[in-house]
Amino acid sequence: MFWTRWQLFRLLGIPIRIDASWLIILALLTWTIGLRFQPELPGMPPLLLWSLALLTALGFFLCILLHELGHAVVARQVEIPMNGITLFVFGGVAEMEGEPATPLREFLMAIAGPLVTVVLMVLFGLLSLLGFFFHWAEPAQLMWWYLFVINLMVLLFNLVPAFPLDGGRILRSILWAATGNLRRATRGASLVGQAFAFFLIAVGLLNLFSGNIVGGMWMGLIGLFLNNAARAGYTSALLREALTGEPVARFMNHAPIVVPPWINLREWVEDYVYRYHRKTFPVVGDGRLEGVISTQALTGFPREQWSEHTIAEVMRRDLDALSISPQTDAMHALARMQSTGASRLLVVEDGRLVGIVSLKDLLRFFHLKLELELADDRPDAGHRAGSVGDEKK
Repeated sequence: MFWTRWQLFRLLGIPIRIDASWLIILALLTWTIGLRFQPELPGMPPLLLWSLALLTALGFFLCILLHELGHAVVARQVEIPMNGITLFVFGGVAEMEGEPATPLREFLMAIAGPLVTVVLMVLFGLLSLLGFFFHWAEPAQLMWWYLFVINLMVLLFNLVPAFPLDGGRILRSILWAATGNLRRATRGASLVGQAFAFFLIAVGLLNLFSGNIVGGMWMGLIGLFLNNAARAGYTSALLREALTGEPVARFMNHAPIVVPPWINLREWVEDYVYRYHRKTFPVVGDGRLEGVISTQALTGFPREQWSEHTIAEVMRRDLDALSISPQTDAMHALARMQSTGASRLLVVEDGRLVGIVSLKDLLRFFHLKLELELADDRPDAGHRAGSVGDEKK
């Protein structure tokens, strides 16, 4: 989803980041607002006009940030860890490590953002009315009114019952409460989300053919984004259901390839990297895990010096972020991989390496379990099972 991201600050302990794509929408929104302000403020110097447009665009993104902060604060209250909030080309997203445990928590978390937007709408609406009655400066009144209108549009769009929009999450919480099945609820909300996405794509195509190229492109891009997000949301629900409660010991590699700390870098490259076609290896000495060595460590040494330095000199020793226990829930292991960017984790017990679990291991288990469960769900599965039972009689 994201390109390059930069962290700006922390708000209520939550990291606030912007994605590089956010700069695109900031420029386009400033340009759009400036063009709309021109007829309303004919005598304003261009520098002041575009400065006002930029300030209004930044105000809008502040509203988006507060909207997502509403989700984040409630998420923390219902014990869902927050990785941060990121502003990007399609608005903003609160990055949560997990999902709500109950339909009520899902509903409360989903409705929090729209409620913040309603409060902002009331605030900007009052400021605009006060500016009209008390004859405040016209540029300020215009900015307040525009922020009121754009927040209203955000509210209406987000309340569409299409997953993963806020309205879609509210719909999922209702379906979840009615059926008692999160997977089924997510599937229903995701289908509505995909239908809405296809509607946006169709409207975008109509706009393109009617001459509104920019509007049509944006409508189509938003539709594509929502379609992918809806499908990813359903896949995420399936993945969570399959992995939750499964210890990593069940499908980790029990015999990982390890290297001793006393060999030199040249021996390591020749005997391990080239032989096993891997970039990273755990370092084990006297049966205990001592560190991790990766090919990135070679960048600090010329090739002719590799034989002069040992693994112990350059290996990474801080292993807390890369280590888990055999009893760790597989879903927690996946979250750890996402937060650290590592595709493999060391499974450690009492200081000893007992295995390695990789992202491929988790996904392979997920696909196998999903395939077997889908086979059980087929209409003729029960009939075949009954026939076999009859034969045994």
